[in-house]
Amino acid sequence: MLKYRLDACSVTYVVSYNEHLKRILAQIIDSYNTLKEIQDKPGGLDNIKLEILKINGFLKVSVNTVDEYKITVSDFKGLRTKFSHYLKNYFFEQEIETMTLLYSDDTLRIKNMRLKIIEALEDNEMIDDITEIIAKL
Repeated sequence: MLKYRLDACSVTYVVSYNEHLKRILAQIIDSYNTLKEIQDKPGGLDNIKLEILKINGFLKVSVNTVDEYKITVSDFKGLRTKFSHYLKNYFFEQEIETMTLLYSDDTLRIKNMRLKIIEALEDNEMIDDITEIIAKL
């Protein structure tokens, strides 16, 4: 009987861990979708910055704290590598800070920044992979 209870607890823990990861990944997708929908108008850089900070935070949590061996989906290890690649190669926060001071009313520069961020998130099909893993979890 005790063995059964331990197994049931283990199953609950795995499901909870998968659900936790699923919520993190869903928040990345939500912020990505918000970036795609943001209007390119004066003051829009603040909204872009907010979403990129959220995305980077969730990516860092996924890379630093999620134990890939506790995830039932085997594709997570590859996705985690893509997260690390993104975090090492894309630094939009400083650019946004500079743009805010100099070009906060230039809608073309705001649009270009937003599109570059979206392009970076789509690099190596990272967003597609996140969506697939969410569906599998």
